[in-house]
Order: sequence, then structure tokens, then C-alpha cells
Amino acid sequence: MGRGMSADTAPEKPLRNFYGRLRGKALKPAQKRYLEDLDALSPGPIGWDENPDRTALDLQTLFAGRPVWLEVGFGSGEHLVHQAEQNPEVGFIGAEPYINGVATLLGKLRNSKARNIRVHAGDARDLMEVLPPASLDKAFLLYPDPWPKARHHRRRFVTLEHLAPLHAALKAGSEFRIATDIPDYVRQALEEVPKAGFTWLAEDPSEWRKPWSDWLSTRYEQKALREGLSLIH
Repeated sequence: MGRGMSADTAPEKPLRNFYGRLRGKALKPAQKRYLEDLDALSPGPIGWDENPDRTALDLQTLFAGRPVWLEVGFGSGEHLVHQAEQNPEVGFIGAEPYINGVATLLGKLRNSKARNIRVHAGDARDLMEVLPPASLDKAFLLYPDPWPKARHHRRRFVTLEHLAPLHAALKAGSEFRIATDIPDYVRQALEEVPKAGFTWLAEDPSEWRKPWSDWLSTRYEQKALREGLSLIH
């Protein structure tokens, strides 16, 4: 979003949000500086200011021909930075509407050598509109907003409204990883994800409880573990 960024630049969407609030506590002065200095920490953001006509992104040019992985809702960014550091040959897109989370990610990037992350500081649906078909090599949805009330379940990311565009953007044979500590989110994912064209790789329930070999436990997962909740990967 421009050469710096603000939480106020993206137009409002009339559709249902799958995320909650856009802002939390007041940003610290350092966090404001991180947002103003976005280009120094990320090789160019992806947002409305950079693409007002909503033309399809040329990911091959943006990422110099590298494979591209997407994290939907990166939270505080610890998993995104970890993956970027471990996979320098990969280009990453991190989508996060929560401005405090974006600022926290940028703070982490200041202490990291990773410069292969492009930030979409906004609604992932806007990003899906401009991702070419079969352009992503992997995607992550880690501890998404649970929307616990039954009347809000349709706002969860694991609905056809969100899953179908993601499936179209992923290459054939690509991996889509989901992690949650909400049993009813698991139920809905088991029902809805296959409808969008995905195939479950786990052969039995025990595999859902095993983290991936390159997994970095997020602060949300640590909170769930402290509360004694079961985790599904």
C-alpha cells in the first residue's frame, strides 16, 4: 500500500468478513516506524495502492521465478518468518488484515535476514481476486479466527466462498496446511475442504495430531497448549 502503509487505505468490502477486528492496542512508536518503512523490510507490498485496477499479479516477475507460498492470516508472523528463513529459494505472500499483526511481523523482519516475503496488509479475498490460476505452490491457514457462535460459522475461512478461489490459485498437487485447536472448526473443515476440490492426505486421525517436520509452534498454539486444548494439524 504505497511506500508506507496505513490501516485506512483499503476500501470496504460488502461481503462477509472471515476475520474479526482490524486494530488492537494503540501502535507503539517503533511499530509505526516499521509500517512507514515497509519497503526496507519487505520487497514491495501487495495491496490496493499498488494495484488499483485489480489486474492479475505476475508472480513470476514479483518473485523472480521462485515457487510461491501463501499464508492466510499470519497473526504475529513467527511462522511466516521461520518458513522464509528456512526456504530462501521460495517467495512468500503473507496476508493479514490486523494492522498490529503486520507491525509485529515487520518488527521480526528487522531481526531476520529473510527478504523473500511480500505483505498483503488486508483481506485475503482481495488477494484471491488477483492471483492467477495455478500460481501458488503451497498455502497455510494456521489458527484462524474460530468464529465460535453458530450464526457466524459461515464467516470461517473453511467455506466454499473462500476455499474455491484458493483451490483455483494452487497448482495441481500443491499442499494446503490447516492447524486449529477448535473441534468444531475441524468438523467444518472436514466437511467443506473436500467440496472445494482438496484431498485429505492424512490416513487416520492420529496423523492430524502430528505437527509437520518443519513446523514452528506459534504463540496461538502455545496458548492452546497451556489451556490443555487438543491440536489438529
